[in-house]
Formats: sequence, C-alpha cells, structure tokens
Amino acid sequence: MGDGRRVGARDGASRMALLDAAERLMVESGYAAVTSRKVAEAAGLKPQLVHYYFRTMDELFMEMFRRRADEGVRTQRALLDCPQPLWALWQFSIDPQIAAYTTELLALANHRKELRAEIARYSAELRAEAQVMVEKTFANATTRYGDVPPAVAIVVLTSVSRVVMMEESLGFSDGHRESFAFIESVLTELEGEPQQYYVPPASPYPTSRGEN
Repeated sequence: MGDGRRVGARDGASRMALLDAAERLMVESGYAAVTSRKVAEAAGLKPQLVHYYFRTMDELFMEMFRRRADEGVRTQRALLDCPQPLWALWQFSIDPQIAAYTTELLALANHRKELRAEIARYSAELRAEAQVMVEKTFANATTRYGDVPPAVAIVVLTSVSRVVMMEESLGFSDGHRESFAFIESVLTELEGEPQQYYVPPASPYPTSRGEN
C-alpha cells in the first residue's frame, strides 16, 4: 500500500527531466551528489517536484536504473542478432559513458539493498541471453579459443571495461591498452575484422529542462 500521496504521471516531461538530471549528476559528480535539492536544481525544477514524482530517493534511484536497464536489454538483444555478436557485445561493453554510469550505480547499490537485488536480477538476465549466443559461436569455432568456457568469455567481455574505467578514474592505466589489444585479437580470430555495430549515443544525459 502507498502512503496516500499523489504521484505525478510516469511519462511526464518533468519526471523525465528529473531522471535525466539524476543520471547526469551521478556520472559527473558521483552518486553521493544525487540529492533531491541538487536533482531539482539540475533539472530546472522546483525542489518539491522531486517528491511529487518520487515518494523517496530510493524510488527515484530504482526508476533511474530500470529505465536504462530496459534500454540495455533491448540494445543487447539487437546486438546479439548481428553477424558478429562477440564484436557487437564488446563494442557495447566498452562505451565509456555506460561504464561510468555502471561504476557509480554499483557504488550506490552497496547502500541500497533493493537496488542491489534489482541490478543482480537484470545482470543475470543479460548474461544468460549473451551466454546462449556465445555457446553457439564457440561451438562453431575452429580456433584454439573454441575450448574457452562461454561463461568465462562473457565475464571477460563485460567486465574489463568496468575495471578499466575504475582504474582510469584513479589516474592508473597500466596494462589497459595491452588488455584491449589482446581481447580484440581474440575476437578477430573468432569472427574476423569487425564492423561497427554499436554507436554510442551523442548525449545519453539530456540537458533539456522540464516544466515547472
């Protein structure tokens, strides 16, 4: 049961502006910077509108995650249907915008039990779908990498970018170029020279202002 308060329309322009502002703040300044006051200010809205659309900040964080999670599922499914699914998945995973968002989201989830559980559920869904594709690709592989367990391949492809982003935020980059070069040499051996399947959005965090 709810607390009886009215909540704004889920597809309202102001609600979307608040979610965009929360994401932008989290990526640019860290999850600790995402407060109701700062989110409203960044969206160009009155502070009270944050709790008109979201009962709590936990609810805002959850909706922020689910919105991008749904997009991520659709994007990955399209990429896995490409002629070179391993290359497509790699291109998706090394998008620095996604890596930065994911790093801060995971840090936030350490303090939000429900968000942590939702991220785990979403990640398991993505990994299960990707592993089916990898198993098919490796079953037809005629190279020395055909014996690599598909689960291992998925973990490597989807986690390297996150580690690299975390280390580069600390000013540390030893081994990053070599790691990328090695992974891409393996992908070339498995699927040939890559085509570009995933193109990062120019601006994933719009700066348009909502309506008061």
